[in-house]
Amino acid sequence: MTFQIGDRVSVLDDDISGIITEIKNNDVSIETSDGFVLEFQSNELIKAKSFSSDIFSREGLQDVLKEKEQHSKKQSVKKKPKERNLPAMEVDLHIHKLTDSNRRMTNYDMLTLQLDTAKRQLEFAMRKRIQKIVFIHGVGEGVLKMELETLFRRYDNIKYYDADLQKYGYGATEVYIFQNLNP
Repeated sequence: MTFQIGDRVSVLDDDISGIITEIKNNDVSIETSDGFVLEFQSNELIKAKSFSSDIFSREGLQDVLKEKEQHSKKQSVKKKPKERNLPAMEVDLHIHKLTDSNRRMTNYDMLTLQLDTAKRQLEFAMRKRIQKIVFIHGVGEGVLKMELETLFRRYDNIKYYDADLQKYGYGATEVYIFQNLNP
């Protein structure tokens, strides 16, 4: 790097800067802001950038202001609180959603299919690290809901509660899965 007398420089491996006062071959003398004259090899120095003209010029300031104005005009898409809390996954356990025909199925067979589906979907959500699931079970006599609660109690890392009343009515249960922080 070529230096000239009057250049502002900084020392590479030290917190020293100053202005070049003398250059002799590869030796460069600099005067620090404290008034000390120190001598360094030219490969130990680097030119310091001048902050006076470029950054604080009127044109540069106007460019920064235009960029800030354009950035503030871009509106971020804000989600409503209701949309933010929507569950990531819904599982409809109505029997007509799970099978084409339930004609030859007993009540026990239907309940077993619904519970197997619920367990499979819950474990899928745990593997995929999905935090919220809504199981839509319907109102009925409450047998499926009670069996689901029995299933959910077997897991230590979940809590369950009635799902959003406005969206699902009384026929859905929301499950929150606590994510294991330790893999």
